[in-house]
Amino acid sequence: MSIFIEVVLPVILIFFAGYLLQKFKKLEVKSISTVVVYILLPCLVFETFYEAEFNQEYMMMIAFSILLLLSILVINKVFTRFARYSTSVESGLILSTAFMNAGNYGTPIVLFAFGEQGFVYAVSFMVIQQIVMNFFGVYYAAKGTAGFWLAVQTVLKMPPTYAVIIALAAKFTNVPVSDNLLSSIGLLGQAAIPVVMVLLGMQLANITIKQLDWGKVTYASLLRLVVSPFIAWGLTTVLPMNGLMASVLIMAAAMPSAATTTMYAVQFDAKPDLVSSITLITTLLSIMTIPIVLNILA
Repeated sequence: MSIFIEVVLPVILIFFAGYLLQKFKKLEVKSISTVVVYILLPCLVFETFYEAEFNQEYMMMIAFSILLLLSILVINKVFTRFARYSTSVESGLILSTAFMNAGNYGTPIVLFAFGEQGFVYAVSFMVIQQIVMNFFGVYYAAKGTAGFWLAVQTVLKMPPTYAVIIALAAKFTNVPVSDNLLSSIGLLGQAAIPVVMVLLGMQLANITIKQLDWGKVTYASLLRLVVSPFIAWGLTTVLPMNGLMASVLIMAAAMPSAATTTMYAVQFDAKPDLVSSITLITTLLSIMTIPIVLNILA
């Protein structure tokens, strides 16, 4: 109970503040999201990668992300083939189970639970996960038609992608960045997490559920919140990594469905009602499942 009060509840309250704000004020979420994507998040990403010490850990993080994705894809392929679901249902289930909310939900949880060093791992994984989601998420949302090139264009349009490139270029070419400039970048970067937490609450307030398909929702919720962290735990025992990094990655894998997948589902008509309902239900259920995972990892 203490973990819930000290770690999860503060995060949930911030989400709830954004939820209430959107319910009563009906703000333009896209404008706030644009500020986050084009200003705040690139600054956070730049600061993280510019100051990070790159070693084998980052290769392990990339390997972990790919292996976790492949594992969940295989499970979905087998399940949808056995259940004889359509391609669009398969795409919707993949979108809502293969991609977790490692950014505006996972990073603050990790910060509260594991401190600054864990937060660095969480931000790095968030960037990797975002790139993976932009490629494979768009691909499956588009049901494989022109998905690859659209995914490439999506990644190239994302400012955090260039923040990574510029940070790495400056770091490895020893280009000096003034302390004042780093302070300004850091100030904006620090605003990213609280703003995206409020933004998630606002996004959840905009999700509408017409009719829940409890069979599919139950399957997706179990896969996202229960099976995924078990797979992650198995991967961390195989891949060489320290205990803190393993805990952060398992925690990230236990996060609910990414809110971004709802946008993809709407854009490409990949069962948007199903995806949005799974996103909402997994987010609500995570209030109970995340403290359990944290207790196990503690």
